[in-house]
Amino acid sequence: MGRLCARGEKTTAKTLLIETLQQLQEKRFTFSQFFSRCGLFCFLWVVTNYALVHSLRILDTTDVLALYASSVSFVYLLSWVILHEQFVGIRIVAVILCNTGIALLAYMDGVTRTITLGGVVLAAGAAAGSGVYKVTFKKLIGDVSFGQLSLFFTLIGFLNLLLMWPIFLALYLLRVEVIVWSETPWAVLGGAGLLSLLSNLLGNFGIVWTFEIFLTLGLAFAVPISAIVDVYIYAVVFEGMKLAGILLILIGFMLVLLPEDWPDYLTLLLRYRRTNRRKKTAKKPQDGTTGGHRSRLRTPSGRIK
Repeated sequence: MGRLCARGEKTTAKTLLIETLQQLQEKRFTFSQFFSRCGLFCFLWVVTNYALVHSLRILDTTDVLALYASSVSFVYLLSWVILHEQFVGIRIVAVILCNTGIALLAYMDGVTRTITLGGVVLAAGAAAGSGVYKVTFKKLIGDVSFGQLSLFFTLIGFLNLLLMWPIFLALYLLRVEVIVWSETPWAVLGGAGLLSLLSNLLGNFGIVWTFEIFLTLGLAFAVPISAIVDVYIYAVVFEGMKLAGILLILIGFMLVLLPEDWPDYLTLLLRYRRTNRRKKTAKKPQDGTTGGHRSRLRTPSGRIK
């Protein structure tokens, strides 16, 4: 729909579909290859979202968001190994900080609280799954156009609809997932579903209109906002290992976003400050005569001795 509205000439959905399929053929994608890869990404998407939602039943929202923010470190680590991206030392430090923060959150309630450890494992697994999803997409699909991306997510949606309902039914019949239909908050679920859809649309298609770093920074701002809500509404206390773990993950998150040539920018900034300081020093009026030498016949105040 976005492409149909953006084009000036008369374009139909059929024409866009034909163009998209031709572009996929140019990449030597067969229908079976593309369909099987969509199935793989459908599985990764479902497992990642299930782990993320299930962890919300155990941990506070801020903890889950902080753990999910560590996905950027998994993305860089996998990109370095699989996509052979440039090695950046500061990003390896960021990965270590994120992993340390995850370990602190895992034992924030003590070693005996296995339920907290399970929630942290689920949230960290969701972050790792998100990283695997993004890097695998880049490796198997590569750079895609807006139409190819639309077709890709349309197929994932159809695969979710066709393949996942038997699993949902089996979990319900086996009493693994107990659902009391009369007590189900349909309004809350509907609102959460719409917000989830909006988040996925902005996250996947927003990169077409803006830089990826702006979309990633949204997750960093979500953590403190969620912390404010948890403190004032749910009376959550952030202290000790819990606070340290969240801060370490956020520091690692920001370090991963630093550009590869960040030392060059830092050097330019230091040179600019040094040059600016020298200019200010040169403009200061000097004491004494115009030559800069103080007269021996005058006091510092200018009077004749």
